[in-house]
Amino acid sequence: MEHCIHEEEHHSAALRARTNMPAEEEIERVASSFKSISEPCRLKILFALRQGELCVLHIVEAVGGTQSAVSHQLRLLKAHGIVKSRREGQNILYSLADEHIVAVLELACAHLKCKI
Repeated sequence: MEHCIHEEEHHSAALRARTNMPAEEEIERVASSFKSISEPCRLKILFALRQGELCVLHIVEAVGGTQSAVSHQLRLLKAHGIVKSRREGQNILYSLADEHIVAVLELACAHLKCKI
C-alpha cells in the first residue's frame, strides 16, 4: 500500500467523521424523511405550503391532480412529521411542520441554482 503524505491528517479527519456520525436510528429517520419528500407530487405540495396554510382543495388547485391523490400524499407527509394540520370549522388546513422544512426546500433550490 502506498504511503499517503497526509496520512495522519486523513486519519484524524476519519476519526472525527466517525465520532460525529449520528446514531444509526437517526440516520434511518433522516433517510426516511428524505424519501418521503422525494416524490414529485409531495414536493409540489411542500412548495405550495411554503406560501402558507392551505386546505386540500386549494392545494389541488396549486399542484394539480385529484383531491384523493393529494389527500393521500398529505397523509404520508403528516405521518413523517413534514406537514401538520388543524381544523377550522369544517375545513382542515395544512401547513409545513416547522421552519426546518422551509430551510431544506430553500437549500435544495440554492444547490440547483433554482430561483423560485
